[in-house]
Amino acid sequence: MGLFRDLAKTGAARAVAGTAIAFYIRLVFLTGRWQIIGEEHPAAFWNSGAPFVGCFWHGRLLMMAQAWRTRAQTMTMVISRHRDGEIIARAMRHFGVGAVHGSTAKAGTTDKGGSDAVRQMIKIVKAGNSVGITPDGPRGPRMRIAAGIIQIARMTGKPIVPATFSARRRKVMGSWDRFIVALPFSSGVILWGKPIQVPRDLDADGIEAKRREVEDALNALTAEADRLCGHAPIEPGPPLDAQP
Repeated sequence: MGLFRDLAKTGAARAVAGTAIAFYIRLVFLTGRWQIIGEEHPAAFWNSGAPFVGCFWHGRLLMMAQAWRTRAQTMTMVISRHRDGEIIARAMRHFGVGAVHGSTAKAGTTDKGGSDAVRQMIKIVKAGNSVGITPDGPRGPRMRIAAGIIQIARMTGKPIVPATFSARRRKVMGSWDRFIVALPFSSGVILWGKPIQVPRDLDADGIEAKRREVEDALNALTAEADRLCGHAPIEPGPPLDAQP
């Protein structure tokens, strides 16, 4: 995120920064008026004990721990290996969220960390636990889905459930992901979308079609969250097939 980067150059400082972020998330949620829409979608899995693959944009990461409204089932997130990623991981621990280091965006490339992250997430889901993935992280393009999350859902047979948030009072950072910092004493919304199934027998064209389906669904959900809070939607970055 870059918010604590200059202060968090040691392990101790990163621990303090993670605690501060967790405190801020709780402050924003407790002092605000938050509406959760579509919670019946994840609740169906929480109530049955079945896992799913949570999906939300990197720029909407801040309040996702508050979207996870159960302690009956754990969630593990993919967190990048760089310094900011460690701070996020430490913050998420305060909410009972585990971390796998790597990037599902790099699945299928020569990056070993990306392949390892996908394999670990598949094992976690098959063991009966849900995972949370920012499929445009850690470096974008913004609000564009790489195929790693599709492969996780395909290999496990578990659906992708999109989620997002927005807030009426907020600061939009100048980072690549247009990171949203909700401000205290604000109204806000957390939106969950309908589960999206990914058949196991998809060919390359089918995987691409499903990737676009999930991307479009999550972008539509995020645009709706922004509209509900009185903001124009943030535009996605260039499509993946337009990257050099």
